[in-house]
Amino acid sequence: MPFPLRTPPFLLVEPIVRRALEEDLGRAGDITSDLVLPAGQRATAKLVLRKPGIACGLNAAEAAFHILDGSVKVTLEVRDGSRAEPATALLLVQGSARSILAAERVALNFVGRLSGVATATRALVDAVAGTKARIVCTRKTTPGLRILEKYAVRCGGGTNHRYGLDDGVLIKDNHIVAAGGLTHAVERVFAGLGHMVKVEVEVDTLAHLQEALFLGVDTVLLDNMSISELKQAVKMTAGRAALEASGNITLETVRAIAETGVDYISSGAITHSAPSLDVALDF
Repeated sequence: MPFPLRTPPFLLVEPIVRRALEEDLGRAGDITSDLVLPAGQRATAKLVLRKPGIACGLNAAEAAFHILDGSVKVTLEVRDGSRAEPATALLLVQGSARSILAAERVALNFVGRLSGVATATRALVDAVAGTKARIVCTRKTTPGLRILEKYAVRCGGGTNHRYGLDDGVLIKDNHIVAAGGLTHAVERVFAGLGHMVKVEVEVDTLAHLQEALFLGVDTVLLDNMSISELKQAVKMTAGRAALEASGNITLETVRAIAETGVDYISSGAITHSAPSLDVALDF
């Protein structure tokens, strides 16, 4: 990975995992395990992937077991962001069998979902290896899971775009229409924006790119441009702004897009359409 992996603070992960546990346990808890298993029965289990992929979400899984029962011991066998093969133990759990089974599904849901995002991201990252382009995510995330899904993108070797509406300006087509033009929109932003916040503008023509460059924005999002247009955009820009390509990003197209010389390639699919990996907890 190009940078040290930044794990979300437990303070932010805990409420997300706690809500998932509350949803699953309902009003009466795990009535199956409570009736089938003696209260003092202990167990050891390992969490594994059924298919190869990039492991992610182990911090959320660990939180699930600990929130439910602080006496359960969780040992991480691999780190988030590691490539894992089927049957490889990702983590070991030891403690009350009832507690382990009650937290099992929530733990697996997080690991399966986040490993899927990390794996989808890594596939794009590997496809553009050797170019300067970075794969970045979008705000097309599962409601309530953004901090974890953006973490999964980092685990897959990708880079995060803005987290929300408050940490970066992105002037999109509807902003431009509502403001009466690109220049009006950008000038209003610069008039009221703090000096620490970057400004990005979405354009879909080379003429609009030229206008954005004249206005001095930091980044230009090139929306659904052809390979030929992307190459022209890189030549026109000549380093005056960072360029982000977006639209029609697939494993089949991403290499050619990267080779045009753009700085970033954004994909919503790595979060909104990544298939969850099949994971299991084996006693």
